[in-house]
Amino acid sequence: MEEKLVKILRKASEMFQEFGIRSVSMDDICHEMGMSKKTLYQHVSNKPDLIQKILDYNSQKNFENIKNRINKDMNAIDILITVSLYISDVFKELKPTMNFDLQKYYPDIHKNFINKKRQIVLDEVKTNVSMGIKQGLYRDDLDIELIASLYVQKIKDLHDPDFYQTGKFPFEKVFEVMFENHIRGIANDTGIKYYEEKKKNINFKHNRNE
Repeated sequence: MEEKLVKILRKASEMFQEFGIRSVSMDDICHEMGMSKKTLYQHVSNKPDLIQKILDYNSQKNFENIKNRINKDMNAIDILITVSLYISDVFKELKPTMNFDLQKYYPDIHKNFINKKRQIVLDEVKTNVSMGIKQGLYRDDLDIELIASLYVQKIKDLHDPDFYQTGKFPFEKVFEVMFENHIRGIANDTGIKYYEEKKKNINFKHNRNE
């Protein structure tokens, strides 16, 4: 991807996160970056196109970051922990205002984005469950499709700011309990024993290193 476009996407994403999509105009982005609208429109067609490119760019960046954290020596539980910790930190950085604006003012983009992300997570979870069964860490009587679908639904619920931003349920605690319930529900005795050892070094409050 062209370096200039990447800079535009990063800056616009920062502004959308801070002020909300609705409140940030294309003029605001041009002013912040010290560029003309003509230059901006050489890289994006309009605001919806800019939003779509930001979502695609951030998704690809997160995918690459996750892959860089996984190595061939990891088993299914190691991978599940690594990916979940990264996802936890990504969710903590998301601002409700941006998600609200995206859902309200750009519903088609939002719907397509959620559906695409859901399918990616679904496929990855199915792969992980299959791996864990083969490695003797997960129960061999699992309905892989159902387990993956339930996990995806839990991740989707985490998009709901009303659930964890009441002050009663800190996000980190909600994610930790969700993850613990998931892994204990699919792991066999060997997997649970392994998880208990790994759990000693898990910190859901600070895990992401860029």
